[in-house]
Amino acid sequence: MGMLAKIRRMHIREGLSLREIARQTGLSRNTIRTWLRQSDVTEPKYPAREVKGIVDAFAQQLGLWLQVDGHRSRRDRRTARVMYKAIKEQGYVGSYGRVCAFVRRWRAEAGQNPKRAAYVPLTFALGEAFQFDWSCEYAFVGGLRRRLEVAHVKLCASRAFWLIAYPGQSHEMLFDAHARAFAAFNGVPRRGIYDNMKTAVDNVGTGKDRTINVRFHAMCGHYLFDPEFCNRAAGWEKGIVEKNVQDRRRQVWQEAGERRWQSLEELNAWLDAQCRAAWEAMSHPEWPALTVADLLQDEQTQMMPNPKPFDGYIEKPIRVSSTSLIHFQRNRYSVPTEYAHRVVSLRIYPSELRLVADGQEIARHQRSFERYETHYNFLHYIGLIERKPGALRNGAPFTDMPEPLRVMQKMLLKHPGGDRIMAQVLAAIPVHGLDAVVVAVELALESGRPSGEHVLNVLARLKSPNMQPPAVATELKLTEEPVADIDRYDGLRRRQETEVPHVG
Repeated sequence: MGMLAKIRRMHIREGLSLREIARQTGLSRNTIRTWLRQSDVTEPKYPAREVKGIVDAFAQQLGLWLQVDGHRSRRDRRTARVMYKAIKEQGYVGSYGRVCAFVRRWRAEAGQNPKRAAYVPLTFALGEAFQFDWSCEYAFVGGLRRRLEVAHVKLCASRAFWLIAYPGQSHEMLFDAHARAFAAFNGVPRRGIYDNMKTAVDNVGTGKDRTINVRFHAMCGHYLFDPEFCNRAAGWEKGIVEKNVQDRRRQVWQEAGERRWQSLEELNAWLDAQCRAAWEAMSHPEWPALTVADLLQDEQTQMMPNPKPFDGYIEKPIRVSSTSLIHFQRNRYSVPTEYAHRVVSLRIYPSELRLVADGQEIARHQRSFERYETHYNFLHYIGLIERKPGALRNGAPFTDMPEPLRVMQKMLLKHPGGDRIMAQVLAAIPVHGLDAVVVAVELALESGRPSGEHVLNVLARLKSPNMQPPAVATELKLTEEPVADIDRYDGLRRRQETEVPHVG
């Protein structure tokens, strides 16, 4: 509208020609002539130029995906990077930024962008603080799609982060996550920032008043950092790790959810490598010229030295049944039979269980997160088999014996009294050790007619030390070493033959 008014002033008031007006404004004379012929002062409108972008060929597909994702939970929605990879396989040759721009424009037009609050930016000194949070993820582990709880630990200054996956969020897993993260960072910051998770806070009071869990407080005292808890519904107070959860879900778990993992240890080893690779590749948000790994080196000099790992077990008393089993999380684990009907102490670790009685460890098992499983150790029942050898035939714990022992048991039970002989062989394990007994049984089986006496004989020969003649200490020394001379022997024979025999 301003240009039309300017043209009318130049032509009517100043009396300039169309050629001069075109020279000063850069417009064509036909355009100026058309505008001046209008009776009313209204600037004409021209249709917008239609410019087809490289994403337009895939706009319908992208819009369909975004529409479908609008009905899904936020965790299951596809990211722009996932859609970019999908259309790239369909022939898209453009950049990732064009796809992001299309997604932003589509969501803005659809009204999916909620109104966002404003926050105060935070800054942290090197070695000052770290933030901790849990996230729920899914992955195929051991052939099944499992729900995993992933611990996120992130340094506030250098932005180095660490991920560890666990089956749950219990205390022992919380402690193990801190131990692994501090070992990876090679240091401990002065403060730790958390939300009000139940494994750390027993009761949330008014304001900043918190009743901290005793075991969690013990861990903080071991690593010498101060725990700090956010206000209720104030996740922005630990926004660095909250953003880390979103970023790692897009960048790491998209691939982790598609792959198949044999065990949780294999998955955590892969996460270890992914975290370290990201440190080297990511630029720091405040110092783009430096990577996260560069800032981590500087922050390590400002952190406290990492002590030995906190022994983060959870201890609880538990009763041993008459079958020498304890029950824990719908599974059963064996204990030496001499502790049947007693109350022992169960120490729970993230990956194993230890049973303690009278101040000594009596059993240790690999922890299982399945249900309704029984884990035996046949060594726990050897003392009872000496008194009840008949239980060997159908004893459930003895199905897991090493192969040579099971072969020998099968051969001996074919004969009367074979169970007692097998009980004698098993009774040698606490004395000589399992490996030595297995070797002795293998040698006995090679003979074709194994017996208990044969096994014990082999054990005695295996355990007997090789007797070496003791060295004789003497001060006498030979001046002339003797020489082996066969000719001297022949000379003595010839002389004996020439001598006349003595007649008595």
